[in-house]
Amino acid sequence: MGARLDGRRALVTGGARGIGEAIVRRFVAEGAKVVIADIRDEEGQSLARELGPAATYLHLDVTDDAAWRSVAEEAMAYPFQVLVNNAGAVRSFAPLHEVEPELFREIVELNLTSVFLSMRFLIPTMVAAGSGSVINLSSISGVVGHDVAPGYQSAKGGVRVLTKNGAITYASSWIRVNSLHPGIIATPMVAEQPAWATEAFVGSTPMGRAGTPDDIAHAAVYLASDESAFVTGAEMYIDGGFTAV
Repeated sequence: MGARLDGRRALVTGGARGIGEAIVRRFVAEGAKVVIADIRDEEGQSLARELGPAATYLHLDVTDDAAWRSVAEEAMAYPFQVLVNNAGAVRSFAPLHEVEPELFREIVELNLTSVFLSMRFLIPTMVAAGSGSVINLSSISGVVGHDVAPGYQSAKGGVRVLTKNGAITYASSWIRVNSLHPGIIATPMVAEQPAWATEAFVGSTPMGRAGTPDDIAHAAVYLASDESAFVTGAEMYIDGGFTAV
């Protein structure tokens, strides 16, 4: 059992499975108390039961501003020191001209607006508490171009720049805001996507394989801990060399 996050309270969106689950597990192993925020009630409650008193489950629709306002009200009394904005989904691999406008809006709402809402409502509670670390999950798709998934790409690119905005805005309040940029990672979401898409991304990865959720979770622990006390506005690429090409 580690202690790099001892005494910290964290909220992880999309924490019931995949990368979010790995982050929750690593945070608990490092001494944090973690709220697993998700809409996958069965999986989230099961994970919380498995991890014991250090983890609790919260049903949270990350696109609902009223829900975030409620979380923020509770956080004024019991502040979070760490916020991980992980919830998201690709939803469509179609090229731009085939994506319906309403679907595009839904993808942006889930992947980008949700991050704005969490920061909008929870960063003030961190300012009031005196410090905090916000970790936003962007993607390699937020920094390089593809010929598919324009909604996801647009949203993740937005997360990248919104992270920098937050880092600059709240640096003097001792709030650090950083982004993680996973490459192709072996998660349930990736398992559900078209095989050709997975093969294409793995084929373009110099290390020749998909990463694991733990690869991302270890980086999240670093950004949540005091080891990254002078790190804000940074982009951390965990992609097997994809963006180095």
